[in-house]
Amino acid sequence: MGTEQEFTEYVGTRWPRLVRSAVLLGCSRPEAEDVVQTALVRCLTNWSRVRHADDRDAYVHRVLINTFTSARRRRWSGEQPVEAVPEVPGRDEYEERDVADAVIRSLARLPEDQRIAVVLRYYANLDEMQMATALEVAPGTVKSRLSRALKVLADDPTLSDLRGAP
Repeated sequence: MGTEQEFTEYVGTRWPRLVRSAVLLGCSRPEAEDVVQTALVRCLTNWSRVRHADDRDAYVHRVLINTFTSARRRRWSGEQPVEAVPEVPGRDEYEERDVADAVIRSLARLPEDQRIAVVLRYYANLDEMQMATALEVAPGTVKSRLSRALKVLADDPTLSDLRGAP
């Protein structure tokens, strides 16, 4: 199988998950697609390294995290005014958006290293060793970051409201 075909197949199966990971890291949907595209271009130019990595997914997530971090350093990502406010959908469509918004806001309150750990573990489904590889840290560091992040998320009132807790 050629390099280009192998890369195309890899991207075809991983694109949605990588974009969602970027959104959970704190990007808007369009920004997430840009960050993932930039990360994948970097992976393509070094595909021989990616191909020979012990864990391709961990390697690509490391590139994604580095790209995300670099993009955040360079750009202002605040609110931007628009001429017209988009139509508000019916009340029945809000629940799913409310849950997604609450999760994203709660993740945004975490320190970056903890947010990245939560996204890699619970969305990208990387195990501790893959995370350690992607983050270039010891497995114990991964465990402590996740532990601290889960403690903060467990105490988050926004998420408690979603669970129906007092």
